[in-house]
Order: sequence, then structure tokens, then C-alpha cells
Amino acid sequence: MLAVVAAAACGAAPKPEEVVRFWGLGREGEVVDELLDPFRAEHPELRVEVQQIPFTAAHEKLLTALIGGAAPDLAQVGNTWIPEFVVLGAVEPLDPWLERSSVIRREGYFGGVWETNLVDGRLYGVPWYVDTRIVFYRTDLLDAAGCLPFPRSWQDWLECMRRVVALPGGERFAILLPTDEWAQPVVLGLQQGATLLADDGSRGAFSSREFARAFDFYIQIFDEHLAPVLSTSQIGNVYQQFAEGRFAMYITGPWNLGEFRRRLPASTLEVWGTAPLPAPDENWPGVSLAGGASLVIFRSSERKSAAWQVVEYLSRPEVQLEFYRLSGDLPARVTPWSDPLLADDPQVAAFFTQLGHVRPMPRVAEWEQIATRLFERAEEAIQGAATNEQVLAGLDRDVDRFLAKRRWVRGRQGGP
Repeated sequence: MLAVVAAAACGAAPKPEEVVRFWGLGREGEVVDELLDPFRAEHPELRVEVQQIPFTAAHEKLLTALIGGAAPDLAQVGNTWIPEFVVLGAVEPLDPWLERSSVIRREGYFGGVWETNLVDGRLYGVPWYVDTRIVFYRTDLLDAAGCLPFPRSWQDWLECMRRVVALPGGERFAILLPTDEWAQPVVLGLQQGATLLADDGSRGAFSSREFARAFDFYIQIFDEHLAPVLSTSQIGNVYQQFAEGRFAMYITGPWNLGEFRRRLPASTLEVWGTAPLPAPDENWPGVSLAGGASLVIFRSSERKSAAWQVVEYLSRPEVQLEFYRLSGDLPARVTPWSDPLLADDPQVAAFFTQLGHVRPMPRVAEWEQIATRLFERAEEAIQGAATNEQVLAGLDRDVDRFLAKRRWVRGRQGGP
């Protein structure tokens, strides 16, 4: 009898918790642990262990973990990293999980951001939060220059820059374009219809007519002394210089919403605004980058089903809104943007407009390397050390070299 009771007791024992290891990056890695508390209450059978990884070390740490067989089950990654992890065979295709999901639907997301998670037509990540570039500007300086409402075309934008520089009251620049940032020339290129790469992503296309037109416009801003020839490290305190009126416009991303509000003096808080990017023609707004971070599940995980439950929870509209409250990161889903927290914020509104007009970067593993080389080469033209044509031809040679292995692999695949 005792044996039967003991057996029944053993049969009634709770199952051990299933542990999901989640790597979060930067500030988001700190916030997500708090964000997951309701999920833990809903799923007492699961334990989500969050490890916070500094952004600066995240890429290398993930690659090291993959090589060592110690990858997490689930991680936040920059969406431009996804093609590299796909090439490595590191991340799980999510299409089968998406088909069964009642929470995540493609139409609920900004289209250009969703596309950043597709490689060769398959889904490898779910957008978690979004990032793009718009213009932050001094409303008082642009008003004094007769530039409000904010320009919608390149020509009007260029004329506005000239008027801002001509304002009395001391030396100033119209716009800040740090020379060690690749996003600005890429955005301008995308607005002209440039593909950036050619031959199915195996060669550079920066010498194309479309990108050349954009690059000419970009360099003209420096040639007319409308922007300072300074790298990020040479600028010093961006917020102080913006408050002092040293420059009137700055192309930047949503992380600076919170930074501007915290760092600018009270007097300046009343005279800055945001605007979607001007376009080279009447098709306003011009397109911008589709950036942000996504949630991926690693192929090596033995807890994919549990990891997917975490992805679905973090993708709920109400959870995305709470994530914005905690972190300031903009929701990847469209629904939360109707909440007054976002809808009634005029400085956030420009991001919503811009996110409807974004494009993904080329989905090749070498993109980070290409992007770095782009601003290195562009500085030669900014400094007058080479012509625009020479710079773009040199950049294409560099990119062709970076992509040589990609061409070799594709050639082997197409061979006998």
C-alpha cells in the first residue's frame, strides 16, 4: 500500500522548470527582465534567464558563443546582423512558427522593417523595436530663415541651409553630418533609387547614376560649408552645440528623443522639432533606413517552442507599448502607435510618418564592412583628396573585393 501511495506521489510531482536563456543587448537587456515578469506569472513552468550584453561586445560575443556551442536559445540582434547569422546557419527559420501564431502577423508591422528579417524569402527574426533616421531641427532658427514648414524637397532643403548659414548672430552651420557616419549618404542614395549592390548582392553599385547623384548632393553640402567637416569624436558635446545654435539640423535616430529631452536646457526644449526626410522630387517623404533590433531563435536551442512563446509575448501590442515606456524604443508593431503616449507626442509623430517609408539595407553578411568602408572613402571626397567619381569607383573596387567569396560560392552553386 505504501508503495502505491509513494508511486502516486511521484507521479504527481511537478515537472522541472524549462529554462530559456535570453541574451538582451545594452539598455534593452536590463529592461526586458522587468518586462518579462508578467510572462513568468503566466508560465510558471518556464524560467527565462536574461543575460545583459553590452552593445559594443555583443556581435563578437555571439560569434564566440556560436563557435563554442554555447549560444543562447533566444537573443536580440541588430537586424543588419541577420544575413550573417543566416550564412553561418545559426538562426532558426521562423516561417513554420509564424503560420501557427495568433499573435504575430506580417501585416501588423512596418513593411520595410519586416523585410530586414527576410533572407532569400524566409523569415529569420521578428522585429522587436524600430529605428530610422529623420531630421531634428531648431524651429526658431528655421523660422528666422523663412524655412517653416520644414522643407519637403532637396532643392528647398538646400536653399534653407544656405539661409540658415546667412542668418546674423555669429558663425553657425546649417546641418551636422558627422563624416564617420555612413547612414546619411546611404539614405540619400536610397532616395534616388540606388540599389547599393548589383548582381544579386555580389558586386558594388556605388558608381551607378542613382547613387552618384545622391553623393554629389551630399558632398555639395560640405563644399558650400553648410556642414562642418568633423567626425563624431571631434564634435564634442552635440547637445550643447545644438543648444548654442552652432548647427540648426541633425539627421539622427529615435535614441536621441530621450537624450535631447534630458540634455538640452529648458529654453531650447521649446524650440526644437522633428521632420521626416525631404525627397529629391515631389514624392515626400524621402525614404530612410529600416533599422532596429529583432528577436531570433538559435538553431542549436533545444527549447525552441518555449523561446517562441517568449517572442510572442514580447510582440503583444500592450507589451510593446510598455517596452516603449520603460526604454524609449519605438514599437515595431503599428497598433501601439495609436495610443496617446505616442500619438499625442509631436516629436514622435515624424518617426511614424518616416517608418512608412523605409528600406532595408542589402541583406549580405558583409554589409557592416561595406558600410564602414563607405564613410572612409567618402571622407576623401569631403576633404578634396579625390573626386566624387574616383571615390565611388574606389569604393566599388573595395566592395567587389569584400564580396569575392560570395561570388565564388554562387558560382559553385550554379556549376555542374
